[in-house]
Amino acid sequence: MQTKRTANGIRTIEDAIALVEERDIRQIKVAATDIDGVLRGKYISRKKFISTLKNGLGFCDVIFGWDSADELYGRDSITGWRSAFPDAEGRLDVTTCRELPLEENTLLFLMDFEQKAPHRDVCPRSLLKRVIRRGEAMGITFRAAAEFEFFLFRETPQSVQEKGWRDLENFTPGMFGYSMLRNSVHADFYHALMDLSRRMDMEIEGIHTETGPGVLEVALDHDELLRAADKAVLFKTFTKVLAQHNGLMATFMAKYSNDYPGQSGHLHMSAFRDGEPLFYDADAPDTLSETMRHFIGGQQRLLPELLAMIAPTTNAYTRLIPGFWAPTQATWGVDNRTCALRAIPGSPASQRVEYRVAAADINPYIALAAAIGSGLYGIEHAIEPTAPISGNAYEVELAPEYGLPRDLHAAAQRLKHSAAARELFGDVFVDHYAMTREHEADEERKAITDWQLRRYFEII
Repeated sequence: MQTKRTANGIRTIEDAIALVEERDIRQIKVAATDIDGVLRGKYISRKKFISTLKNGLGFCDVIFGWDSADELYGRDSITGWRSAFPDAEGRLDVTTCRELPLEENTLLFLMDFEQKAPHRDVCPRSLLKRVIRRGEAMGITFRAAAEFEFFLFRETPQSVQEKGWRDLENFTPGMFGYSMLRNSVHADFYHALMDLSRRMDMEIEGIHTETGPGVLEVALDHDELLRAADKAVLFKTFTKVLAQHNGLMATFMAKYSNDYPGQSGHLHMSAFRDGEPLFYDADAPDTLSETMRHFIGGQQRLLPELLAMIAPTTNAYTRLIPGFWAPTQATWGVDNRTCALRAIPGSPASQRVEYRVAAADINPYIALAAAIGSGLYGIEHAIEPTAPISGNAYEVELAPEYGLPRDLHAAAQRLKHSAAARELFGDVFVDHYAMTREHEADEERKAITDWQLRRYFEII
């Protein structure tokens, strides 16, 4: 008796075609992220899907030429009016096949743009694949996991606009971290989110309330690096989808209110060679192997130069202030949550680095490329980190070179002039991505904010 095919068992083009034919699936969703990590895609027919698997899919390269609000970047880079926005050649990764439990008999596939320059140079998923290949050339593979905090509101896309994004009704009131009361009263939503994540192969390892009205924290299960990034991208999008199906809205902004801490997007990562853990050494202090020290050393050294890849919005920098559970310098410590980099001792397989500078607004592909790429750089160059910090890292003053840029424009300049970034990610990506962050910073400078009105309207 032939085993029934399932979405998470698809490994070949032939498997994918057989699955859609066996189930008589008539529509398939295909998607990729833009530079900001927004998942962009469309439905295609079964006939088009089969053709796409064999020949690729033309997808307008504006996906790399606009911001999260569909505004074109201020100047052309790898696409624009000058090149007339041609198609980029997308290729579906059949191993990303997912069920869509909220849609009847529909599958989802992710794609990237590996085929031709310059699109392969700036595609976020392709960027991470290059970092993975760099590690493999050194005999190193990685596993990773993301954890996200996000606020839920009893609002709709229409109501938040009508309210001007003010006076929103939170999902639950008050400050109530790890609340058994809240998660029991609202168990239906928790169960629905966990079930959706399980069925879409982005399983939740743990979920709880965080400190703040209606804020949840979710830790995703760990996986191979590329699959972990795929899961993080899908989780952000489909949490929003599920919320809106239930009359709610979720935000993954880095900081939505001055009254509460920001929303983190911490990344956990561990390294292996031939299946054996590389970060654990039973005879070393705190069991941190030399490889793990050098990995942290590279991350610490390059964090100020790569911050724009990890804190990609102007809003992200409102979170990076003392005392709000987010770092202000490239610090590290052993099991120290006040540091940018937290070395977590454990068993050989579970010992890992937590990259705590990242917020929930990350593009997971780009942030993981920065975190892993800088760690590989540290291993390649045998970079020793500073002494680990014990106690409150906010009270420690490191050398100036470990200070983080204070805003997105400054971070974009550091990235643009980083020789290490160009070595790791290529000139085309660095130039294009830095330009997109300059654009993002310029867009904010055009805005007349509530703060400016309150401060200057009458008195100045």
